[in-house]
Amino acid sequence: MRFRKLSLEQKNRYYGLYFILPWFAGFLFLFIVPLLSSFRYSFSNLQVTNDGFSLDFIGLSNYREALLSHESYVRILTESVVDIAVNTPLIIIFSLFFAVLLNQRFRGRVLARAIFFLPVILASGIIASIENGDLMQSVVRSANDTTGGGLSIMKNLELAVLLIESGVSMTFVEYLTGAVSRIYEIISQSGVQILIFLAGLQSISPSLYEAAKIEGSTGYEAFWKITFPMISPLILTNLVYTIIDSFISDETSRLVVDTAFKSYDFGLSAAMAWMYFAVIALVLWITTSLVSRKVFYQD
Repeated sequence: MRFRKLSLEQKNRYYGLYFILPWFAGFLFLFIVPLLSSFRYSFSNLQVTNDGFSLDFIGLSNYREALLSHESYVRILTESVVDIAVNTPLIIIFSLFFAVLLNQRFRGRVLARAIFFLPVILASGIIASIENGDLMQSVVRSANDTTGGGLSIMKNLELAVLLIESGVSMTFVEYLTGAVSRIYEIISQSGVQILIFLAGLQSISPSLYEAAKIEGSTGYEAFWKITFPMISPLILTNLVYTIIDSFISDETSRLVVDTAFKSYDFGLSAAMAWMYFAVIALVLWITTSLVSRKVFYQD
């Protein structure tokens, strides 16, 4: 029996299947049962007993309680979505800008790359728990109030006055001043994105820039005609990663966990989690639908 030789396109399709096979195996054997159980719990009243737990079907009562009766769920969920809408463009622009800078040839380039990836290391493991602890938060808050807090507010006011006098609209001024006040949050969440953009920049063939330089194009034109289209798939990748990463560590996820393991209301927590999942899916669908239309894929 002779096997038919696969075309390059068919090989690439199989490579994609091989790439997602570990995730699919993990989803099938480890994740699908808890997922279905959580969906079942969201329609039930779960009570812990001596023999395990009991489930009483109550329909949409948990969903109605989360949306209509809970004192903070809707507000916190709305704030999470607004924070993502504000932070995601800033993180993408910041990471792309510094990836372009770090891709240049200069002394100490390896050290500079390590410094910008350092927040990713600091945000993991025991250091993250220390950073999120009450002691660290109180120290940072105290230092900000006594030393840098007033100075930061004054600088934001000076920047706002300068932009307003320059004729910039008030909405854009508020966005920029908010970005300045969020600089620590933006830098701490940009390490992985910088690394992905840097890998994409290094994969662009130097011959494209050489040909553009021979044709007389400037660095500005080379960026918008070569660099930006070539890394546009990575912009979409970083956009999806940034949105998901923002949802993982926000106040809504903490509220879902606290409702389950502090208030012991597992049904309400499951309902909150599923509505939270629906919002994440909707945000991802809207953003990817808009951005994917402008993505350039090199054949």
